[in-house]
Amino acid sequence: MTKVTTGATMSLDGYIADASHGGFEHLFQWYANGDVETPTATPGMTLRTSAASAAHLRALNERTGALVVGRRLFDMTNGWGGRHPMDVPVVVVTHRVPEGWDRESDSFVFVTDGIESAIDRAKALAGDKQIGVNGGTIATQVMQAGLLDEVHIDLVPVLLGDGIPLFADLKIAPVQLEGPTEVVQGNGVTHLAYRVRRTG
Repeated sequence: MTKVTTGATMSLDGYIADASHGGFEHLFQWYANGDVETPTATPGMTLRTSAASAAHLRALNERTGALVVGRRLFDMTNGWGGRHPMDVPVVVVTHRVPEGWDRESDSFVFVTDGIESAIDRAKALAGDKQIGVNGGTIATQVMQAGLLDEVHIDLVPVLLGDGIPLFADLKIAPVQLEGPTEVVQGNGVTHLAYRVRRTG
């Protein structure tokens, strides 16, 4: 069965962005604070991390077959210039297909009939690999639908003081997680993984 995971870089006080949807200069420092290069599918974008973080990123890339994201993240990144840095198909959950984009291509598939349909489409694209879910709103929807298997956190030693949590307005809290199933210490970041505990 295809595993569905979500992951985010998070401040020590629990935020994936500050209150104005920023703060990334603090959260994402670990992508450029090391000596080991990890190329991406985006021209001119090479990550430079510690060896431990580079190995963590390589393993993540190798096991991920498709992504599910929300329309806001797609718009914020301008569709990643036409191809996601992980070089996998991206299923975009939206109310309407944005102008100038095909409903379905090798890079992006736009799903307008809900999160369950988006996960089903991503499973078909991922084959025997896992699905990554990005963006707090989409992660919350997948968790509430009972479709999320794992939560991965890149924990950064910064306090933002206020901001946007990964699972904002979660209607089924508390949700218990098992683990950590993975702990990787990088430079300026700790990579953590937890399993979502199934109930009932």
